[in-house]
Amino acid sequence: MNPVRVRFAPSPTGSFHIGGARTALYNFLLARQTGGKFILRIEDTDLKRNTPEALQELLEALRWLGLDWDEGPEVGGPHAPYNQKARKDIYLRHAQPLIDSGHAYRCFCTPERLEQMREHQHKMKLPRRYDGTCRVLSREASDRRAESGEPFVIRFKSPLEGSTTVHDLLRGDITVENQTLDDFILVKSDGLALYHLAAMVDDHLMGITHVLRGVEWLGTFPLHGLIIRAFGWEAPVFCHLSVFLKPSGKGKMSKRDVTSEQSIFVRSLREMGYLPEAVNNWIALMGASFGAEEKLLSMQQMIAGFDLGHLTPAPARVNFEKLDYFNGAFFRYLPVQTTASVVRPFLVKAGLAVDDATLSQVAPLVQNRLVTADDAVDMASFFFRPEVAPPPAELVAKGLTPAQSQAALKRAHDILTAVPEPWTPAALEEPLRALAEALGHKPGQLFGILRAAVTGQTVSPPLFECMAVIGRAKVLERTSKALAILQEMNGTQSPEG
Repeated sequence: MNPVRVRFAPSPTGSFHIGGARTALYNFLLARQTGGKFILRIEDTDLKRNTPEALQELLEALRWLGLDWDEGPEVGGPHAPYNQKARKDIYLRHAQPLIDSGHAYRCFCTPERLEQMREHQHKMKLPRRYDGTCRVLSREASDRRAESGEPFVIRFKSPLEGSTTVHDLLRGDITVENQTLDDFILVKSDGLALYHLAAMVDDHLMGITHVLRGVEWLGTFPLHGLIIRAFGWEAPVFCHLSVFLKPSGKGKMSKRDVTSEQSIFVRSLREMGYLPEAVNNWIALMGASFGAEEKLLSMQQMIAGFDLGHLTPAPARVNFEKLDYFNGAFFRYLPVQTTASVVRPFLVKAGLAVDDATLSQVAPLVQNRLVTADDAVDMASFFFRPEVAPPPAELVAKGLTPAQSQAALKRAHDILTAVPEPWTPAALEEPLRALAEALGHKPGQLFGILRAAVTGQTVSPPLFECMAVIGRAKVLERTSKALAILQEMNGTQSPEG
């Protein structure tokens, strides 16, 4: 393909979700694959709902995902400004020729009159659309009323007869009967253009060659085609992406369908410990094929493998289990120091005093066990706590009595005290395995007692690697406290150590 010019044009009215992220990703991939341009354009004319906070969240999310734009906010470009609110005069200049050519008209109907019209249509079970009262105004009457200062909106004059056909890349030709079309508002009474006019004007002026956007615009797609034709412009290639379904596969996915352990918002996914590589891989495969459904794809592989012909209009089920799979798999490919930097904020947020020297040793122990970064808190917090509090019952090995467990731990404590430097996993494991054999216990019994004493947990990364990182002094301190707990359970004198 020749270099394309594509745009992602979100409206920052709330948290940025995976549907928007996928639209941005597909546009980004197409631009990078063809050596074209990825343009970020902000549709911010909804003054009541757009917020600076939502815009900032959007920009941060795109950058976290690695979807850097070539033109747009904070970057600039030859078609600045890249937010609709600042382009108000541009749209008004383009609305006037539509009025002059008879493709649009001023509508002076008051909100009260429109409400009465809608109530009548509802009562009579008629289609809800503008009834054309101002459509038949003469141009002279329209000009006179506008010049007198009477408020008006500008509506597109949709054809009343025949049909309109537009072409979608995924769905082919889409034909609607013109009598079903509404005379949509193009410009509001405050002079701000609506999406229908603004987006078509911006796409033309910015040289957009392909429009990959959400399926929610499919209903007004014929109107957009009519606007483009009214101007006499060449239409870009339109592609309306598939909709996301609930995990059950029934019904459209929405923010009301997620649990405390799930989210469809990019910021929340980041805060929950997901990696941008995994999120990109996950959403890329919900609507497109890259060869193997569960294949791990780097950004470069997605760029190379993206194909408009491999997009599908079929709804895509949101599968959070697959996101977990991708995230855990990507963790295994990360450099250890990258893993350390990813999990560090989660450990700090949990109130742990994290030192980088210890973290660099901990990261390789937990990396292959992580699903999300916040798993590191439960998995590795004992490395950074001054002390641990093992549940007494966990210090008693299965099949052993408290007295036998105490005796075994005392012997292990003595061995650990005598292990020469260097304090390595191998130096620790060999004598402790020999101890288990000498005591007639299974290794798992002895190691389970030690794991509970040293980590305060029943599950941890490999025991001897953990003990090597924790260090001799802290390990002996923790085994001593565990012996005291067992002594209290047994009602006997605590062995010295």
